Amino acid sequence: MRKEVLLVAGTRPEAVKIAPVAIALKGHPGLRPTIVHSGQHAGMVEQALSAFDLVPDVRLDVPRHTGTQAELVSRLLPEFDAVLEERDPAVTLVQGDTTTTLAAALASFWRGIPVAHLEAGLRTGDLYGPFPEEGTRQMISRITSLHLAPTDDAANALNTESLPDSHIVVTGNTVVDAVQRVADANVPASSHDVIALERTLDATGGRLMLVTVHRRESWGRPLMRVLNAVRAIADRHPDLHVLIPAHPNPGVREQVVSLLGGHERVVITEPLDYPDLVRVLKRAALVLTDSGGIQEEAPSFGVPVLVLRETTERMLAVDAGCAWLVGTDTTRILAEAGWVLGSRLRLPLGRNPFGDGRAAVRVCSALERLAGLPTALPRREPFATLAGVR
Repeated sequence: MRKEVLLVAGTRPEAVKIAPVAIALKGHPGLRPTIVHSGQHAGMVEQALSAFDLVPDVRLDVPRHTGTQAELVSRLLPEFDAVLEERDPAVTLVQGDTTTTLAAALASFWRGIPVAHLEAGLRTGDLYGPFPEEGTRQMISRITSLHLAPTDDAANALNTESLPDSHIVVTGNTVVDAVQRVADANVPASSHDVIALERTLDATGGRLMLVTVHRRESWGRPLMRVLNAVRAIADRHPDLHVLIPAHPNPGVREQVVSLLGGHERVVITEPLDYPDLVRVLKRAALVLTDSGGIQEEAPSFGVPVLVLRETTERMLAVDAGCAWLVGTDTTRILAEAGWVLGSRLRLPLGRNPFGDGRAAVRVCSALERLAGLPTALPRREPFATLAGVR
């Protein structure tokens, strides 16, 4: 009988990053994947999984009223516990550093079910930046049985926290597997806004700048500074068109619309389907983002990234010359964007420091050992990062 692996997702980035693992496990002789949707971001997980022809196997019911982290955790824990009691999986695989990840890991730990942490070891060293993600991922690491580190830097961070080296496996980041798969499929755009923008760019020879900003620490005045910089960049570069998939938070969307709505070369959209996001990313001349996922995806297409944060747990992109930390200071953003756009900078293709597209294969091999299966296949090759080979 195949042993069950629960793959947990509650947000779109989680869904994108577990998808390659679910696909790799589908035909596995000893392991059976079950995708559990926590309900944290209803609709967006389904949207992301559909790009890989996947659907959730289990959906949790977590109605929310206040929107606080405490409310979400208090609703998720008993829901996860009930699923674990019913299914008794061999492993729970969680991804990243969201409230869903914390709740699923904690419920599994309490039931003695081994936790595998995908994208383990990301650190800034500042508990309040990003908040609450940095604290969340450090807590998860203390109750994890298998740390699936995306890079050597992440593995080294776990080593410095005195976690057993035998519990750490460097795999590469599954988001590279995901973005390569979707890019190769080359699905036509579904968003009317993206279709119209592509036609405009084709007709005019214009360039595209993608902007995504959503982190809590950016809300309010930092976001205002970022948006002022975006308007100024668009004004200074008449051939530049800007696409902003607005965060669903009403306050964030209101700020975006009030500061950029009506600009003739700024398009504000709903959150994009993942294939549409990949299409836009491939075509972009520049990305401004505070998203961790886009910092990892953009190098696959040679797109320069300005990171709208003071610190990042993905310094590998900065060290590799793929990204630049600019914070939310309007002057800094304008200066760096002006340099990238003025020089028409493009980075080499196929040199993504976060992965080689085979991370899911390595994850499956590590899960076999955690689940106590005899490994029929030879141990997979390690992932070589710019920091060396582990």
